[in-house]
Amino acid sequence: MKVILLPTKIEKVKKNKAGKGSFKVKNTAVFAESTPIEDFPTGVVSNHCRYFKMKVLESHKAASVLEVVEESLADTSILFSDKSSTYSTIEKIIEGHVTFKSSKETTSTSLRWVHIAIGNARRCFDGIYHHMKLKYLQNYLDEFCYKLNRRYFGEKLFDRVTIALAQNIR
Repeated sequence: MKVILLPTKIEKVKKNKAGKGSFKVKNTAVFAESTPIEDFPTGVVSNHCRYFKMKVLESHKAASVLEVVEESLADTSILFSDKSSTYSTIEKIIEGHVTFKSSKETTSTSLRWVHIAIGNARRCFDGIYHHMKLKYLQNYLDEFCYKLNRRYFGEKLFDRVTIALAQNIR
């Protein structure tokens, strides 16, 4: 799983600075649960990523990231991230933390699913909404993750929705 910052547009532009503290971006934690499963007889490793979660952060400070990681991940999780100093205190609350220096190779291998999700979210938001208000960003991210997490349900989707509705009626 990986925590990374996802820049998005906001409605008012103040005097801007570059980098993490920019007024044009909102910091977002992106988690991608991926457990490579190998089929021993054939030696083929699966490429599927199971579950995604995106959460808007209050700031880019370590305390804000730590709070989101603590509420989102189990104590036994192993987190893969880049070598940002923001993630330096994460080892205190989870079992393992593996860091990679950001490069084209780590983007396409170790942190692949996070970057795919970020790219797809950006394209989706730009293509559908054109303009997003900052106060609704978490709602947009929740909707995107809901659709993304149900992409493998296929024929079972109707049955799952029916069961969920029946449980809520009680």
